[in-house]
Amino acid sequence: MVRKNAWAGYKETDLVRLEAIAKAYCEYLNNGKTERECVRTCVSAAQAHGFADLKTLIRQETKLVAGDRVYLNWMDKCFLLFVVGRRPLDEGMNIVGAHIDSPRLDVKQNPLYEESELAFLDTHYYGGIKKYQWLAMPLAIHGVVVRKDGAKLEVNIGEAASDPVFCISDLLPHLGKDQMSKTAAEVVDGDALNVILASRPLEGEEKEPVKAAVLKLLQEKYGMEEEDFLSAELEIVPAGEAREMGLDRSMILAYGHDDRVCAYPSMAAVLDFEGTPEYTLCCVLTDKEEIGSVGATGMGANYFENAVAELYALTKPYSELGLRRTLANSRMLSSDVSAAYDPNFAGVFEKNNAAYLGHGVCFNKYTGSRGKSGSNDANPEFMAALRRMMDAAGVCYQTAELGKVDAGGGGTIAYLCAKYGMHVIDSGVPVLSMHAPWEVISKADLYEAYLCYCTFLREAGEV
Repeated sequence: MVRKNAWAGYKETDLVRLEAIAKAYCEYLNNGKTERECVRTCVSAAQAHGFADLKTLIRQETKLVAGDRVYLNWMDKCFLLFVVGRRPLDEGMNIVGAHIDSPRLDVKQNPLYEESELAFLDTHYYGGIKKYQWLAMPLAIHGVVVRKDGAKLEVNIGEAASDPVFCISDLLPHLGKDQMSKTAAEVVDGDALNVILASRPLEGEEKEPVKAAVLKLLQEKYGMEEEDFLSAELEIVPAGEAREMGLDRSMILAYGHDDRVCAYPSMAAVLDFEGTPEYTLCCVLTDKEEIGSVGATGMGANYFENAVAELYALTKPYSELGLRRTLANSRMLSSDVSAAYDPNFAGVFEKNNAAYLGHGVCFNKYTGSRGKSGSNDANPEFMAALRRMMDAAGVCYQTAELGKVDAGGGGTIAYLCAKYGMHVIDSGVPVLSMHAPWEVISKADLYEAYLCYCTFLREAGEV
């Protein structure tokens, strides 16, 4: 089976829409390098599209009717959208879900120290990274610091043209004989990913003068003391904006494609939906997927189920059985990226079952590793229904596995949603250099993902 290249079928009107979505997506990336920044952008977009805050409606005990549009901001780390449909909620929802966390370096709670007249921030890497890729490149600091008095300080240093940037040093090749003989996993130790923060000593200070200078700057700019690091959430990310890539400008090079390249079109598909849907629509953007979907903001928590329960109670008298029927009767696209076939590393791919850049949105019937361990394995009835929908709508799509069977593997949030009994399949965008500081996607695949999610929300029904 050969899937066509999506670029080959575009008309001028398609290209105009494609470029508009690509531009909006790049703005979303530039404004959202952390989960909190993504959620803030999502809330603004939802309000601009007339969505009401679900928390406010709950307090006011406002009843919802078909066509009503609501959003939920959960702990500033997760975001949900709902458009109430004509059918009763317990007949199921059409759900698109993605995650908005990406691999990065997190600043430790007691991170600031001075060594040999340099000030450093100590970090702990988050998610699956190749540690050596984070050396000797410009980095930015994003996040929040919450002082003991409850004041929340927003931090974003390294993105504006006038901002300084930061980096982690690497060893010069002239002295790198032993380093170069190590495996890639051992080139740099996790505890050596220390960000260089400053080198100028504070005048008149004899003990750790560079660290003292840093603390003085933090006090002047943020009113922050060293102990405020204890209640900080600071993330080290690559500095710089998303850029068009290639002479033909057909690709986008950026930090955070995994998984914001699926999160953005998922959100946009719900925001752009016109009229009243047959079934209730839902977009869920979750946190912590890169570390196992754990914690209060991971998909393994109950916030999604609780949000649906609250929605149910605002549409009809609450029923636990009704909630369970709502979840079990739902249909979901777990929107997560897939590995794009890379000719430079052809040996780990099985070409007949690989995703290709520019061939459209990718369905992964199953993920997991080796013997499908940790996989959600979608039912063929659901896959057949999706094929009918996508073919009728003219959406370019492909199917894939994550490399050769014994080469490795990975997982998504799909299995956590499938536990409710709903139909779930992974559906996302192929990515080159996945989990690297800078990843690559095709504009065509982003566009087809948006069309796929729009089609699914509009057309999906009982399987």
